[in-house]
Amino acid sequence: MSYDFLLVSWGTSGNLNPLLTAGRQLRQCGHHVRVMADPAMRDEVLAADFDFATWRRAPTGRAADPADVSGLRDAFRRIMADPAHDYAADIKEEISRAATDAVLSIDLLLGAVLGAEAAGVPIALLSPHVSLRPLAGVPPAASGLAAPKTAQQRTDVDAAAQEMVALFDSFLPSFNAVCARMGVPGVSHVLDLFDRAARVLLAMSRAFDFPADWLPTNLRYVGPLLDQPSWCGSWRAPWSTDRPRVLIAGSTGAQGQGELVQKIIHAMGQLDVEAVATAGPNLDVNSLEAPDNVHLLRSAPHDAVMQEVSLVISQGGHGTVNRALLNGVPLLVLPMGRDQGDNAIRVEAKGAGLRLPPTASVEEIASAAAQLILKPQFRLAARRLGDAIATDIGTAGLVQEMEAVVAIQPRHRAA
Repeated sequence: MSYDFLLVSWGTSGNLNPLLTAGRQLRQCGHHVRVMADPAMRDEVLAADFDFATWRRAPTGRAADPADVSGLRDAFRRIMADPAHDYAADIKEEISRAATDAVLSIDLLLGAVLGAEAAGVPIALLSPHVSLRPLAGVPPAASGLAAPKTAQQRTDVDAAAQEMVALFDSFLPSFNAVCARMGVPGVSHVLDLFDRAARVLLAMSRAFDFPADWLPTNLRYVGPLLDQPSWCGSWRAPWSTDRPRVLIAGSTGAQGQGELVQKIIHAMGQLDVEAVATAGPNLDVNSLEAPDNVHLLRSAPHDAVMQEVSLVISQGGHGTVNRALLNGVPLLVLPMGRDQGDNAIRVEAKGAGLRLPPTASVEEIASAAAQLILKPQFRLAARRLGDAIATDIGTAGLVQEMEAVVAIQPRHRAA
């Protein structure tokens, strides 16, 4: 049976790409998909041949995905809590406009849960990063902690999880006000909204994540979703020597990363390597300066590039990290925020790379990169982890889970 799915994203291409991958999987199984996203993402959605809808009340552009946040609480407030009613109202209106059997929304848009509930349509949340809802025994998002091995470390993880719950609950009055306006029951804790979703689909591999003591009944690992964006272009190898090759992968998001990317480029100038630096959509490649051994590009298909390099250096976004591991390439990660620190600590804990703070010096970056190129244990660990991730992708069941979500409630047809 064919179903109608509404897929919901916000902000930049880094949020949209996993959702489009999910959409393609659903379409391949005969389902109809339309995508609701930032107006700046219209061309990308249409290039993927999906129907496009956009926000009517909710913020767009930089207002939806601000780069000038002062910390995690400020980010959650501006992205998730303050516009929650606008997201809820837009979702409810979009469901009334066209046939919708279920919604699949990026998890930070908790307002979407309330909009779908108000419309009487089941919703699944897609998490293309570590779980925002703390999992038992797992260091919570943005905590900077590794998997606990001692009683004290477990105490630290539990305390960090409670801090995350408290952070979300600082927005409880706002969310309960939205619940009242949308005519749905309130919550005791903001994170209860994850329980109100029919599924929470964690778009990462169990092999990459830290193991949990137990998992919520509605959580499923569905593997990383890694189709490449249409804007990445083609690849024509610029290599002119047989020296070790490095990919410097700029983030798809806007984090003010220009200074860091430039520093990494200078670091490669100190090594006997040949490198390619891809600036990404939010950094002007013409603002960068490069020594003779670094080639500057706006973009490139990273899967193709990674087949030819010995090291990937990045801020640690979900897509770049998983692509590198699937290609058996070790990583040097310099996280600037969001999920990047969570990815970095997992890469390091699995032996597949190293992490440095974004404040690291040119010399520190060059030294870490040299270690990763010269010591074979990093590449071996990356290859082992990549093989395990590939196995998880092969057995992932996103389509089956979304079909199960539809079975929860009758079909909704627009008037």
